[in-house]
Amino acid sequence: MTKVHVSLPEDAEDGVQAFIDEVDDRLASDEDTCTVVRDTLIDLFGDREAWERWQSGKPVSPATRVRLQGYDPCNATLEAEYYADKDDATFERSKHLQWLWRQFDATPMADNVEFALRFRQMLATHLFEEAGDNLRIFKGVTFSYGHNISVGDNTVIHDDVHLDDRGKLTLGDRVSISDSVHIYSHAHDTVDQTEVRNYHTTIGDDARITYDAMVNAGVSVGKNAIVGARSVVQGDVPAHHIAVGSPAKSVKIKPGFEDVAEPLDAADERRADERELPYTLPDDIDVFDEFDRDLGGPIQPHRTE
Repeated sequence: MTKVHVSLPEDAEDGVQAFIDEVDDRLASDEDTCTVVRDTLIDLFGDREAWERWQSGKPVSPATRVRLQGYDPCNATLEAEYYADKDDATFERSKHLQWLWRQFDATPMADNVEFALRFRQMLATHLFEEAGDNLRIFKGVTFSYGHNISVGDNTVIHDDVHLDDRGKLTLGDRVSISDSVHIYSHAHDTVDQTEVRNYHTTIGDDARITYDAMVNAGVSVGKNAIVGARSVVQGDVPAHHIAVGSPAKSVKIKPGFEDVAEPLDAADERRADERELPYTLPDDIDVFDEFDRDLGGPIQPHRTE
C-alpha cells in the first residue's frame, strides 16, 4: 500500500461534515431541488451579500444579475437537455444535481481532496441510479444524465473523466478509472449522425481503465481486466485480460489467471448489438438537424420497435 491516511484538523472536519450533512438532508427532503442547489452555490461562491442586495430590489449590473441567476439550475441548460430520447421527468432532477456537481468543481473547495471526495460521494447517492460505499470521484468528472449510472463499492474515478450514460453504464466494485478516460453508452450512425443508438456498457469488478483510454458503447470490460493507456476499446475485453492499442486487442493474460481466463484468441469480439437499449420517440416530436445538411434523402429520427 503506497498511501497513508490523512485527516483534516478537528475544526475544519466539523465544518466540512456539518455542511455535507446539511446539503444531504435538504436534497433528501421535499424541498425544491433548484432552491437547494441555488442556496448552496450562492454560499460556496461567497455571493450571499450580492444575492440579498439584488433580492431587496437594489440595482445590480447585468453581469452580476446573470451570475446570480446562474446559481439556479432552472435558469441553465445542459447539452443532454437537447437529447430527444431522454426521459424528461427523470432528467429534470438529474439536471439540477448535475449543475451543483459541475459548479462545485469550479470552486476552490473542489481541490480540497478530503472535503471534495466526500461531497461528491454524497451527491452521487442522490444522482446515480446506484452509488456504492467509499467512492472516490475526483475533479472534472462529467456525465450525460447521471441517473443511468450504477457504481459499486470502493471505486475510484480520477480527473477529467467523461461517463456517458445516455444509454446505461455500470461500473463494478473496486474499479479504477484513470484521468481523461471516456466511457460511452451511445453511438451515432455512420451516414446519418442524427440517428442514435443506446447501449448498456459494463466495467467489471477490479477492472482498470488507464490514462486517456476510450471505451465504446456496448462494450463489456471483464472482471480484473486492464485497458492500456490511450487504447480505444471496440470489442469486449474478457476477465483478467490486458488489452492495448487502437483498436484495442488483448495481448496478455494477467499473471496467475491463465487457468481461469479465456484464451487470447477468444477476445475482442464486438457484441454491442446484444446490449442495445430500444427506445421510441413521440410521433409529434419537433426534430431538427442542427447542421442543416442535405444528404440526398430525408433524415428521420431513429426509432426502435
